[in-house]
Amino acid sequence: MTATPVAHDAPATSRLAVRTALRICPLCEATCGLSLTIEDGRVTGARGDRDDVFSRGFICPKGASFGALDADPDRLRTPLVREDGELREASWDEAFDAVAAGLRPLVEAQGPHAVGVVLGNPNVHTMAGALYPPVLLGALGTRSLFTASTVDQMPKHVSSGLLFGDPFAIPVPDLDRTDHLLLIGANPVESNGSLCTAPDFPGRLKALRARGGTLTVIDPRRTRTARLADRHVAIRPGTDALLLAAVAQVLFAEDLVRPGVLADHVDGLEGVRDALADLTPEAVAAACDVPAGTIRALAGELAAAPTAAVYGRVGSNTVAFGTLTSWLVDVLNVLTGNLDRPGGALFPLSATDRAPRRPGPGKGFTLGRWRSRVSGHPEAKGELPLAALAEEIDTPGQGGPDSPASGPLRALITIAANPVLSAPDGARLEQALGSLDFMVAVDPYLNETTRHADVVLPPPPPSQSAHYDFAFNLFAVRNQARYTPAAVPLDADRMAETEIHARLVAAAAGMHGAGPDAVDDLVVRQTLGKAVADPESPVHGQDPAALAARLTGEDGPERRLDMMLRLGPYGDGFGADPEGLNLGRLRAHPHGIDLGPLRSRLPGPLRTRSGRIELLPAAIAGDLPRLKAVLAGAAGPGEAADSGALLLVGRRHLRSNNSWMHNITPLTGGSNQCTLQVHPDDADRLGLADGAPVRITGPGGTVTAPAEFTDTVRPGVVSLPHGWGHDRPGTRMRVAARNPGANVNQLLDAAALDPLSGNAVLNGVPVRLAAAAVAET
Repeated sequence: MTATPVAHDAPATSRLAVRTALRICPLCEATCGLSLTIEDGRVTGARGDRDDVFSRGFICPKGASFGALDADPDRLRTPLVREDGELREASWDEAFDAVAAGLRPLVEAQGPHAVGVVLGNPNVHTMAGALYPPVLLGALGTRSLFTASTVDQMPKHVSSGLLFGDPFAIPVPDLDRTDHLLLIGANPVESNGSLCTAPDFPGRLKALRARGGTLTVIDPRRTRTARLADRHVAIRPGTDALLLAAVAQVLFAEDLVRPGVLADHVDGLEGVRDALADLTPEAVAAACDVPAGTIRALAGELAAAPTAAVYGRVGSNTVAFGTLTSWLVDVLNVLTGNLDRPGGALFPLSATDRAPRRPGPGKGFTLGRWRSRVSGHPEAKGELPLAALAEEIDTPGQGGPDSPASGPLRALITIAANPVLSAPDGARLEQALGSLDFMVAVDPYLNETTRHADVVLPPPPPSQSAHYDFAFNLFAVRNQARYTPAAVPLDADRMAETEIHARLVAAAAGMHGAGPDAVDDLVVRQTLGKAVADPESPVHGQDPAALAARLTGEDGPERRLDMMLRLGPYGDGFGADPEGLNLGRLRAHPHGIDLGPLRSRLPGPLRTRSGRIELLPAAIAGDLPRLKAVLAGAAGPGEAADSGALLLVGRRHLRSNNSWMHNITPLTGGSNQCTLQVHPDDADRLGLADGAPVRITGPGGTVTAPAEFTDTVRPGVVSLPHGWGHDRPGTRMRVAARNPGANVNQLLDAAALDPLSGNAVLNGVPVRLAAAAVAET
């Protein structure tokens, strides 16, 4: 590992009239490096950092709007505490006194599982969100955890856990070296990528085409990504698993299976062949509305490519067969020999991941270790479905023998979460939140969810926080490490986000009043204690107190980062490798340290009980009959029996990210609108007018949105974006309230879940349309 030092920008601790400072963008998964212009302590401009070792100057509209988001006047500056039914501004001490008084006695009286924790998507975009929620959950002892993963990517975690024994062992496409890329349910030109951290994803796709490679996109919409493709397959929503199963069947039937060196690491090839034998292209063509010849061509092109990668994302996860689809993505990578090889799909190695261990059998991955109290949903990766949150609050009674909860949730902690908009049936959840005994929210906004809290703890703007990507480097298309200190000093009336989290942990653990260092020191002692007891650790047998004394950093979070880097796969091992990584070395390279391209790692990432890739896990085999049952009927997955229904899908926009950027003026307007996209043929048949309001009715309710006629959606499909519905009273998001949009999740059936992962079914949902009166909007 080598790197050349570069000069620091002006120190972030000095208030110069005009200066620049570096900051990794926290606004999507691409993690681009930014160069911020700062005038009198305010961010007034943002451009791409051309010297960033990963993003090389790329910037998107979200990153360019960093200053506007940072200075949003609707961001809360001080805590809010509920008094006599109203939220009022309070001091930080008052706020944490209220947290301790409301939370700990309830835990002691009703047990830890009476407290729920909800982690939202922005949580993984901060250092605090990576370092402290696991400690909070341990302090509480609760198993009532709900996160945005179960309205997004949980199927991928589950399929990876079943295949590889580790839900975070997610292979990513080797974008810069592949010859053939097949995308299903992914629109990275507008989303910037997901579970595949890749700055300038659009540029990488164009480079693939420029070097003679092939891009295939499977999507019911002709997205901006699909427009770049050599082949666009407009599949019927919800049938992704059927199509990929048929592609795999062709590989077996036509003797195109070439696992290569993977054969030494795989069990279950024959089982997969037999399980998919009847899912031929001819059998699935009608359900998918894709010709059998096209399916055979997809298989042939995939097999013939020198290197290839199959990549699926949100559109293929948030469907009734999300886990099966995610499993089949990696099955295809295995069958073609493209898993774990350059140009295929590879396992990244993050600098703060555990150092590689000797390969061998692991603990494996288990689903359903406990179940939700009301509907008996199995946990996945320690989480319960977010769609079940409302019923876990408002339904009385004890749970079954597999549920740890003895009664309803009585308290809730939300961290960067807005489930009233992001979960199905927000109207029910909204009512349920009002029945809680206590609620605390860590959030910069008073939004549709946090307005119900008894205490709101607002983190500072992102410019006033340091940044390291613990989560997204697990899925990066190139190994690298980058750290940016706070670009702007913390305002006197604000509290660091890491301190907010640490104090919340202390209050939950019965340590109210302890400083944040108490929490960080505890984590350091526990981590180093385990490391010195591990025979494979570089610090085995050493004194943990002496190791702790050698950690560097200006505060607890930096010391913890230093510890993780030193113990990680590129680390200095506390002196064992003088050239290894630590915080000091990383800070000396403000544009980052390049750790090289992804490499073949098998069998290292495997944690299955067999120590091998288990290609046909029992849970997957048990769910395949449900998929095959679709072929017994005339309708596709999720499709209503009557011909008047259309299938609903969501959509991404480059200027938005779920519900948390609709209050930023530079990102509003233009094409970033909450419209219902309808094919002109369907609009004509239903008597709709372009731009006029449409009443949309789904299994969970009815909303109204303006129609947008476009042939980019296939006939029979409509598209409404996710994250809108900013029309509730009591919020403080003025820009979002002026253009509230419709909450698509109110159309959904909260009980419709992918059974293996608990992921909500957001796509392929049958809806009916009718022209609406203007007053309905």
